[in-house]
Amino acid sequence: MIKVASMTQHAVERAIGKLVTDAEFRERFYVNPEAATWEAGMPLSGVELEALAALSRDAVVRFSEGLDVRICRVSLDADGDDR
Repeated sequence: MIKVASMTQHAVERAIGKLVTDAEFRERFYVNPEAATWEAGMPLSGVELEALAALSRDAVVRFSEGLDVRICRVSLDADGDDR
């Protein structure tokens, strides 16, 4: 039982980290949290998904914007500019 709980906590921590460092994941997550986390290899319980989806998207984006770009996932936007 402890192992399952720690694996679940690890998935929650990974999901939060990915939400703030990966803009593409963040967009997919706020459209469909279950699919986004499953595809990223972070299967979460319904309670965990509900709690994470309740996070303010604006607050997550603001926090992300305060991070050093060297720890964020680089992606190309529609104009071909790096993040």
